[in-house]
Amino acid sequence: MLKSDFYFDLPEELIAQVPLEDRSSSRLMVLDKENGKIEHKVFKDIVDMLDSGDCIVINETKVLPARLIGGRKDTGTRVEILLLKRNSDDTWECIVYPGKKARVGHVIEFGDGLLEAEVVNVLEDGNRIVKFKYDGIFEEILDKLGEMPLPPYIHEKLEDKDRYQTVYAKNEGSAAAPTAGLHFTPEIMEKLERKGVKIARLTLHVGLGTFRPVKAEDINEHKMHSEFYMIDNENAEIINNARKKGGRIIAVGTTSTRTLESIADENGYLKEASGYTDIFIYPGYKFKIVDCLITNFHLPESTLIMLVSALSSRENVLKAYKEAVEEKYRFFSFGDAMFIK
Repeated sequence: MLKSDFYFDLPEELIAQVPLEDRSSSRLMVLDKENGKIEHKVFKDIVDMLDSGDCIVINETKVLPARLIGGRKDTGTRVEILLLKRNSDDTWECIVYPGKKARVGHVIEFGDGLLEAEVVNVLEDGNRIVKFKYDGIFEEILDKLGEMPLPPYIHEKLEDKDRYQTVYAKNEGSAAAPTAGLHFTPEIMEKLERKGVKIARLTLHVGLGTFRPVKAEDINEHKMHSEFYMIDNENAEIINNARKKGGRIIAVGTTSTRTLESIADENGYLKEASGYTDIFIYPGYKFKIVDCLITNFHLPESTLIMLVSALSSRENVLKAYKEAVEEKYRFFSFGDAMFIK
């Protein structure tokens, strides 16, 4: 299967630059995964589409304000750091730009010296290992100095950091938001619970690899990035019990989907687990546990549209995307939603 099989024409003006004030007022396209039938709704209608006994699975990861802008201590040259992965308390793997201004031994200052970062290693892929120096609590300093690491296709400044977090975000560690969850409000969560819909929670820390383009024309040659996940026994049992009773398992986002499909056994049941997954889901994949998916509209030729196509079909999904463009749906992180049922 070829990367170009997942191309569609997307006008740039349909890429949402800012979030809607009311999370739940985004549009919702409903796609029947079997026959390709399409309906147009509003996201808050999701409550009416789920039944008592169904189980939605949400990703509780929280986005770090991981973008730091500072200057070389010796020259003042502007340097930008993007935190990727914590190796120890004060040592992180980062993307540093411009790289030639951040060689081993260079020290970068942020917030008039409130935070310093020394480059201690350069990795093969060009990423840097930096060691931070500060007084106080790192997370508090990061919250004060850091900016949200918005995707490269968003050019507007985000005024409210919380709008790039889900209302149920809990476990810090993501470099990007699990954006399907941005549509949920506390009121929607409460209505679902009152209706008898089960809510299960897991964590997958989203890496910047989620934005990495597929370069190989033959998608079988694409190497997926690896991301950390965890689910405890209580939430695994919520999902297992829903399945046993005939409820649908509805993943909120591609991150929840990848986690569930990584840890489910051949019969589609879960147990407590944590680790790293680099699962790549594309058409031909046989789902073990996920029945339905709530997701956003994704980039052409991305691994995300390939995953969505695996749950329905490439033909159904591309037809739905064509209609979304015609109907002027808002695309990507701050855009509208799709429910594949």
